[in-house]
Amino acid sequence: MTTDADLIKQAKQAVGRQAAGRVTSGMVVGLGTGSTSAFMIQALGERLHQGDIKDVRGIPTSFQATVLARQYGIPLTTLDEAERIDLAIDGADEVDPNKTLIKGGGAAHTREKIVDGLAETFLVVVDASKLVDRLGSTFPVPVEVLPMAVTPVMRALKALGGDPILRMGVKKDGPVITDQGNMVVDVQFGVISDPAGLERTLNNIPGVLENGLFVGLADQILVGEVVDGRPQVREF
Repeated sequence: MTTDADLIKQAKQAVGRQAAGRVTSGMVVGLGTGSTSAFMIQALGERLHQGDIKDVRGIPTSFQATVLARQYGIPLTTLDEAERIDLAIDGADEVDPNKTLIKGGGAAHTREKIVDGLAETFLVVVDASKLVDRLGSTFPVPVEVLPMAVTPVMRALKALGGDPILRMGVKKDGPVITDQGNMVVDVQFGVISDPAGLERTLNNIPGVLENGLFVGLADQILVGEVVDGRPQVREF
């Protein structure tokens, strides 16, 4: 019996495959982080293995993406070596009608913003649950913070009207540590009326490295959804 969870997984797989299908030979591709991005990395590796495309190099946005890329045989490069990023493919935790995003559920938003922002085209892959009318409706804004500055940064976030919580590890004692060795503070602001202004304000707090608001970066969005009991993909 196919459950709702099975159908959502199939929708994520479908959108991952379709995104991987947009990669052509010779591209440098930003490899995103998260469950839907993982399906894309798998599909991209399969295309390379089958000979559909060749001479593709990936720039991973996290340790998870690095491990998956190596597992599926995708050659990797770095920002030092690559002269360009043709296409970045990455997920999101919220997407509003203006293609503004909240990212960082996997604590990789700093590297993701660098890679996604440098790409000629940034393609977002999500399932339909990530679409919202107003940003901040369902997901907090992740803020990466230098460990020595966590307490003053949390005070500053409260002064902005946010409700900050230090993200704690699952099956790990203590806080989540990013690939850069920093901590993540998740901040509930409620509905965010000015994402661009809030993004700038957060990044101006001393001790903040980066936050999960992605404004003006997404070019294309693929949505995996379940329609009449079947997984489908549509372009947002």
